[in-house]
Amino acid sequence: MFETVREDLRTTLDEIRAAGLHKPERVIGTPQNAAVAVTAGGTPGEVLNFCANNYLGLADHPEVVAAAKDALDRWGYGMASVRFICGTQEVHKELEARLSAFLGQEDTILYSSCFDANGGVFETLLGAEDAVISDALNHASIIDGIRLSKAKRFRYANRDMAELEARLKEATEGGARRKLVVTDGVFSMDGYVAPLAEICDLAERYDAMVMVDDSHAVGFVGPGGRGTPELHGVMDRIDIITGTLGKALGGASGGYVAARAEIVELLRQRSRPYLFSNSLAPVIAAASLKVLDLLESAGDLREQLAANTALFRTKMTEAGFEILPGDHAIAPVMIGDAAEAARMAELLLERGVYVIGFSYPVVPMGAARIRVQLSAAHSTADVERAVAAFTDARAALAAEKA
Repeated sequence: MFETVREDLRTTLDEIRAAGLHKPERVIGTPQNAAVAVTAGGTPGEVLNFCANNYLGLADHPEVVAAAKDALDRWGYGMASVRFICGTQEVHKELEARLSAFLGQEDTILYSSCFDANGGVFETLLGAEDAVISDALNHASIIDGIRLSKAKRFRYANRDMAELEARLKEATEGGARRKLVVTDGVFSMDGYVAPLAEICDLAERYDAMVMVDDSHAVGFVGPGGRGTPELHGVMDRIDIITGTLGKALGGASGGYVAARAEIVELLRQRSRPYLFSNSLAPVIAAASLKVLDLLESAGDLREQLAANTALFRTKMTEAGFEILPGDHAIAPVMIGDAAEAARMAELLLERGVYVIGFSYPVVPMGAARIRVQLSAAHSTADVERAVAAFTDARAALAAEKA
């Protein structure tokens, strides 16, 4: 029986490769940083890393590493338990309190990942008599989390406030008990920022709650790095914030829900990914506390990231590349064809710049791109070298096609 299944799976994999949609995993032989050693075709070499979520360059920060080493001695390696049995240490409670204060929420609950956090919210809070209204470009974890709930589902076009209002009217007229509007703070494939002030206005008009996944913003967006609610001045108007410790906040793993106290308490009682997953490793919790310490004086890192982002976007536009508009550190270079995006990424790696081509089903068919992600760890010379590599790779790709 399995031989038949194996053959079917091989056929599917061959089709993925033939369509240029195969996603290889390269091996890094160094710590995460602005430059890494990548094994490509059996030949290791140092390349500039422009595809990590290491926005503030803290993934290998010496103070974060030192805090992690100290935590291993004090708290041990793993909890070997879930939180409500014997998996809660002081360091977990301290991190939850610090995140609550930083994000301006009443309480916070830690998860193994933000994917788990988003997977545990909707089923817990919403029943068949409720409604969830979701942006069409929300992260896959939000989509999967919504599928787990029995709530009525409504979708509105990306950042389209007229359509959001129409869906809110529809949910209200349908007699929904609770209504929850959910959006990414920053849409990860485009770098677009959600219009949270307008979303909050509509939510209040229709008596709905607002949830924001701010994974690609917390730490570096907003004057104090508190994310898109701070950027838009609506920190006191957001009911639920989900996010990750795995991007700007040190880049390890772990996620959280920061929300009204009653919401967090109910999640502790009924959220399945929380109740049935091992506690976040204490070393990650302790290192994340050090990251929050560093964020208090990270204005220079946020300024460096903003400068790098502006330089890359300007230089690439001047060189004739199409980059989706905005000022976020996610700078998608639009290619269109999936195979060309993959080949472009290979040519760039040969020129010492590590990036990834994104294609269907991660992005819409025909909208393949190379998602460049800037970091505060990059120097001006790094950014200029990346632009030069893009220009050279484009010429090489054109020559191959001629």
